[in-house]
Amino acid sequence: MKVHHLNCGSMRPAGGKLLDGEPGRLRRAELVAHCLLIETGDSLVLVDTGFGSQAVARPGEWLGKPFMAMVGARVEAAETAVAQIEALKLDPNDVRHIVATHLDVDHAGGLADFPNAVVHVRTEEHRAATSPSNAAEKNRYRTVQFAHRPLWSTYDELGEPWFGFEAIRSLKGLPEEILLVPLTGHTRGHTGVAVDTGDGWLLHAGDAYFFHGQLDPVAPHCPPGMTAFQNLVQTDRKARLANLERLHELAREHQDEVKVFSAHSPVELAALRR
Repeated sequence: MKVHHLNCGSMRPAGGKLLDGEPGRLRRAELVAHCLLIETGDSLVLVDTGFGSQAVARPGEWLGKPFMAMVGARVEAAETAVAQIEALKLDPNDVRHIVATHLDVDHAGGLADFPNAVVHVRTEEHRAATSPSNAAEKNRYRTVQFAHRPLWSTYDELGEPWFGFEAIRSLKGLPEEILLVPLTGHTRGHTGVAVDTGDGWLLHAGDAYFFHGQLDPVAPHCPPGMTAFQNLVQTDRKARLANLERLHELAREHQDEVKVFSAHSPVELAALRR
């Protein structure tokens, strides 16, 4: 399998160093929406979809004005998954499967660009997004992004162990080299996605963490603004911190076997593209 690392949504929130750790507090920080495009041989698979093309046409309605203001969303047609697939001389119609780490607006915005793709998601995440049980869930997800009636394929909590994680499972209709790795906390159905490339594993950890320094093997660290943001948007703090610790252990003890990365770090995206 061939894996492409895409940025499907740039964000420039105010806060500078307080969010991304780079010098300067008066500038805007830099964040990405790191998605994967996987060539399996007979089809294409996306892991997350970013903002999507509808965000270009109607950004306020599609992403929500509060979200856009909070993260400083920079919506560009060239960054949509569709445009990047075409730039690779591939056919967007060959995207037959989408694996969602979760269904927040910056991860599910491109689902409607691939209406015939099967969308693989944990049952709890699907339930939270489509039948919210409280005001927080109702305000979190954008129902307009699911109005095309995605072809959902949902997964319960049963599975096998993998590098110390539990309930890992393969996906219907997809190669055994692509696995769900439940990472509850950011949302109640949040998951990581592991991909065996043949040269080792990739683990897309979604929003289980946001800053590359959080997995530093010697001195894990995170800028205060980003720490505050993660606390603000978490659903289950205890589960999130427990999974973050497990990810740190995985990155430290199995760095030669598994490359762990998050959805929003430009540092990790640049390293993997190299």
